[in-house]
Amino acid sequence: MLHVKLAYTFDRCAGMRTQLDNPLFDILSAIHASGSVGQAAARLQLSYRHVWGELKKWETALASSLIVWERGKRARLSPFGEKLLFAEQRARMRVMPQVENLIAEMEREFALAFDPNVHVIPMVASHDLALPRLKDSLARDAKLYLDLQFRGSMECIEALSRGECLLAGFHVSEDRAPGSMTQKAFKALLKPGRHKLINFVGRQQGLMVARGNPKRIRGVQDLARPDVRFVNRQPQSGTRLAVEQLLAQAQIDPARVQGFDSAEPTHLAVAAAVASNLADAGFGIQAAAAEFGLDFIPVMREQYYFVCLKEAVDVAPISTLRALLGHSAWQEGIRDLPGYDTAGAGEVISLSRALPWYAFRTPK
Repeated sequence: MLHVKLAYTFDRCAGMRTQLDNPLFDILSAIHASGSVGQAAARLQLSYRHVWGELKKWETALASSLIVWERGKRARLSPFGEKLLFAEQRARMRVMPQVENLIAEMEREFALAFDPNVHVIPMVASHDLALPRLKDSLARDAKLYLDLQFRGSMECIEALSRGECLLAGFHVSEDRAPGSMTQKAFKALLKPGRHKLINFVGRQQGLMVARGNPKRIRGVQDLARPDVRFVNRQPQSGTRLAVEQLLAQAQIDPARVQGFDSAEPTHLAVAAAVASNLADAGFGIQAAAAEFGLDFIPVMREQYYFVCLKEAVDVAPISTLRALLGHSAWQEGIRDLPGYDTAGAGEVISLSRALPWYAFRTPK
């Protein structure tokens, strides 16, 4: 079976464009109409040699004859050539409305590239339910578009350092004491004088369990019980780091937690695993638990930050983003997400203020 590959190009003469062009079918159609390879070449403004070469190339590729030659008679398409041309014409008529819609949508998107008032922010961020709403709000109200990818928190900052994005998103718990796992994970990635933090949202993280909490799970200590199945987040995610830190504080070896090495890429995926009885508990945000009708046991508050390079924080498009985050209209738009708060949204925070280990100096 042959496979179809579509491609597109640009043309300033919108009224003259044709869709789903394929040179083979232009040649077949011209021969079908004229009965002559020479006349077909003239119609297409191509040389006879070129048309003849294309026919032979496609006959080899398709392993079938496309035209029939008879001395003293008009050239005509072979039965296979007729069927091929008919199939293309029928398929084209069927899909053309969808193709026209696709082209119109693509043209609207490409038009943004020529609008000097439109900006795009390449962003790599830890998964969060408010981010898609922010993306929609920025596009609607500020002509600012987030080119958004979700990765683990540490991976996001590494991507910023490699120049893969303009903005990164990560979250840390309020337990940020010097010597903590949080310090060990983030201190090597974030540099005072190079990076600036922007407040996004505060979130409640905790244990998500089935409605009614049938296993009577009360806290992190219960994750070590042999009858409790846990579902984790992926390595290098901020939530995975929070789980590891909580287990260390409770003096629980991760090996004792059934399912510690099972990982899901998002809060919603963890909630779905619990909701479908693949696990008895997972760790994630309250809004994800609410999405799947799960019970939620709050464990800690955390702050979600955006991070950018120092030189970008006060210029567009980052300054536009910060202004929108401070608007009440945007903040009202996420009031329905359980466990979220927008205190200080859009405010620029220094690393030493947000992450206290930067204020500590190694004794001489």
